Amino acid sequence: MAPPRILLCGDVLGRLNQLFKRVSSVNKAAGPFDALICVGQFFPDSPEQLGELTDYIEGRSQVPLPTYFIGDYGIGAAKHLLSASKDSANLGFKMDGLKVCQNLFWLKGSGKFNLHGLSVAYLSGRHFSDGQQFGTYTQDDVDALRAIAEDPGIFDLFLTYPCPAMNENHSMVNYFIHNAEASTSDLPHGFLDSPGSDSTIAELVAEIKPRYHIAGTKGIFYAREPYSNVDAVHVTRFLGLASVANKEKQKFIHAISPTPASTMSAVEISTKPLNTTLSPYTYADQTVLAKEATKRPSDSDADSQYWRYDVSQKRQKYGAGDGDRLCFKFVSSGSCPRGDKCNFQHDENAREQSLRGVCFDFLNKGRCERGPNCNFKHSLQDEGESYSHKKRGSENASNRSRECWFCLSSPNIESHLIVSIGEYFYCALAKGPLVQDHILIIPVEHLPNTVLLPPETEIELGRFQNSLKSYYKNQGKSVVFFEWVSKRSTHANLQAIPVPSSRAAAVQDIFNLAAEKLGFKFVASRKNENSDGRKVLRTQFDKNFSFFYVELPDGTIFSHLVEENERFPAQFGREVLAGLLNMADRADWRNCSQSKEEETKMAEDFKNQFQEFDPNK
Repeated sequence: MAPPRILLCGDVLGRLNQLFKRVSSVNKAAGPFDALICVGQFFPDSPEQLGELTDYIEGRSQVPLPTYFIGDYGIGAAKHLLSASKDSANLGFKMDGLKVCQNLFWLKGSGKFNLHGLSVAYLSGRHFSDGQQFGTYTQDDVDALRAIAEDPGIFDLFLTYPCPAMNENHSMVNYFIHNAEASTSDLPHGFLDSPGSDSTIAELVAEIKPRYHIAGTKGIFYAREPYSNVDAVHVTRFLGLASVANKEKQKFIHAISPTPASTMSAVEISTKPLNTTLSPYTYADQTVLAKEATKRPSDSDADSQYWRYDVSQKRQKYGAGDGDRLCFKFVSSGSCPRGDKCNFQHDENAREQSLRGVCFDFLNKGRCERGPNCNFKHSLQDEGESYSHKKRGSENASNRSRECWFCLSSPNIESHLIVSIGEYFYCALAKGPLVQDHILIIPVEHLPNTVLLPPETEIELGRFQNSLKSYYKNQGKSVVFFEWVSKRSTHANLQAIPVPSSRAAAVQDIFNLAAEKLGFKFVASRKNENSDGRKVLRTQFDKNFSFFYVELPDGTIFSHLVEENERFPAQFGREVLAGLLNMADRADWRNCSQSKEEETKMAEDFKNQFQEFDPNK
């Protein structure tokens, strides 16, 4: 298959008639091209130019080929982009562009998408300043892009409006511009240290290492020689583009046809042209390395399995993130390649809220700088609500079941993991289990926790727990039950993890130690055959707060009400037991993933062995 053919353009400034006349001409003479990408200011500087922009948006004029832009500011930007944001077709995480009109797409904030096989990342606009709603990027956009950039694979294109900040050392400037269409003397006075040169962009480029970096400029075109990257085999090419119909006659349209990195061989990727230079971002790389050196000690340090609970050593990334912040990558996609080394929380409940249309900034910080202009919800949603804004009822319940991972009617449920079904609960093997026979006890109804279930359901829950205890005891093991009840919980699951009976006495000590590291003490209560312990839990539980409890092998129940703004890991129970069992590498379930065939076999083996203990047989 032939490589995609892409046209690139600098600042449009609302001159759409001139732009698309030129695009149509180029497309006829040298096309066809697959897409047009515009970097720099897309909207006009003056109201007089709004007419032709409106003609395209309202359909009186036609955009000739799919066009993507990141310069979301100028006259008319707020009006037209806010209108596009409210379109129901643009709800959710639309990183591949919000449709403004036919063939015109706004790349908002930051993100990554696939364009005819090319992996494209972007950071839209200039740095955020107070009072600006459009045309800016925030620190959250930068953090999100950094998280996305840690996915496996190579980025083919990286789109920005500001030029990266250039080191003012003349030798660096010379090789940065050398042999390009513009020379150092052609640059406007003060160009290198102007506001259009962005140090944040320089850091991002050094980290992302795209094959092509494309940016709007201060009115000139230049194509830098390819440069090598630190810790990467491929080279990067920088392209700066001038504004449409500029008086200096600088080039504002440029064509490229790169083969997607995902289809190239290792030899093709690592091939370096003869004119390859050193990276102009060496300084930025050194800065990042210095920051990395300040991270937490090695996992080989004493007591290392508790590093995540030491409140005196909060981990930070780029001066912004800590354990109280959510991982954008996990919330948006359901996984994060950094695993337990991520500096941000992997909160499954936050992801479920996000799927219901709740604003990431609101989930992350409790507020959103976009205010009423934000297209997402600024309140936690009940389990029956989805971002379609439909009224409650059977249709809404259907949406709820489709979205939930644990509803038996959901197409997303991993039904091959189910091992026993009762009237009120069912049991399933945990996906990415900590140990063999790691079980989840899950309510059949879509309920947020097991603490406030009706009394009649407690009898069946007790039967399931007692059956699992007998099953594990037959194998020479004890069992630890625990449940994390977040304010954002949607469908409850009570986890059952077997531990060797020889380690059962140590469970209490290790949970107390972990709690001490986090700065709290458990409330202890005793559970007996009449479930008195769970009755006590009800008196301690407050639905306005998050809640964690664990039932130890001797029947003691430890519980903790998580105060507002308290730092508490969502995977606390699993991580503590991973430490007890010397399985720190399995603390994150994503590190324990298996094929569906392996999971199916495990479930069948468990059902065969559990059959004599199963209360539903």
